[in-house]
Amino acid sequence: MKPIIILDNHFRRCDELFCNESFQKLASCYDIRGGEDHPMPRSRIEELLPLASYYVAAHPRLSATEIARSPNLKATIEVSGAFREGIDYAACFDAGIEVLSCSPGFRNAVAEMTLAMILGSARGLIDEHEAFRTGSERWLDDRDTIDFTLYGQTVGFLGFGQIAQETKRLLAPFQTEILAYDPHLTDAGANVTLTELETVVSRSRVVVVAAVPSEETRALLSAELIAKLQPNALVIVISRAWCVDFPALIAAAEAGRIKVATDVYPDEPLARDDSLRQAKNVILSPHRAAAVPGGRQLIGDMILHDIQAIEEQRPERQLKQADPDLVASLVAAQNAMQAMPNT
Repeated sequence: MKPIIILDNHFRRCDELFCNESFQKLASCYDIRGGEDHPMPRSRIEELLPLASYYVAAHPRLSATEIARSPNLKATIEVSGAFREGIDYAACFDAGIEVLSCSPGFRNAVAEMTLAMILGSARGLIDEHEAFRTGSERWLDDRDTIDFTLYGQTVGFLGFGQIAQETKRLLAPFQTEILAYDPHLTDAGANVTLTELETVVSRSRVVVVAAVPSEETRALLSAELIAKLQPNALVIVISRAWCVDFPALIAAAEAGRIKVATDVYPDEPLARDDSLRQAKNVILSPHRAAAVPGGRQLIGDMILHDIQAIEEQRPERQLKQADPDLVASLVAAQNAMQAMPNT
């Protein structure tokens, strides 16, 4: 008898998460219940939980009572992108149920967008494209006070998780010096210097905000640190606006001190009359760093890998494991962000 997987993927589409090959492999080894592009009735999930080995959902909900009557459950996997409220994490940990997040599955697409934003900003690509529309483009102009080559620059990361690590890999041909601030790491691997937050901000020509939103990372790039950015520094905001003093960041860009490229905002979607739409020295992307055909299918590959690893009692995981010491802070930050207007 095949182990049962509850797959309540909505709001994600099944083909958004899985390539055909990975889904077929999963279906050949496991009994998938759900996997449709609409919400499963909660009553159906409650009916299946006592039989299921795995519960995969965009917003999984598990109470202590449900956990107590789910003796076969080995893991719950969220596919929205963050640990959220709705799971009794302590009860899961006590019962030996793994709690996994799909957030590492965004790394390839988001790292690619991060590199695109760095290059587009550094080389003035967007500025000159817009200048063509008004006939003010600068032919053969070095723009030497604005543009810069990425080769040999210092790139600093605030947070050095999987997206930052993949971006670092993509930066290798540019022979950049890599600095990183991440208090949860003691070793960031070869050719990365872990250092203090202020050092990363003040020494880097490019600063990439890639920190996971938690209570500890709220306004991590503060107004005081923004003032210490070097002239014409480029700040890429790729994780969450939560991690930045956003008004101070945009003010510094408007003043001509720095350049900014951001995929995320304090309020989403951005109001049609928001002044940020006209801000100088700012490149705007509508929260679509992972929004590319196939860009999220790494998640499905990771789900397949980790379920197989659990079944074979292998320790390695590709998805993010909930850490009892951090999950409360992460959930609190998610709740705070959701409470903000229009997010």
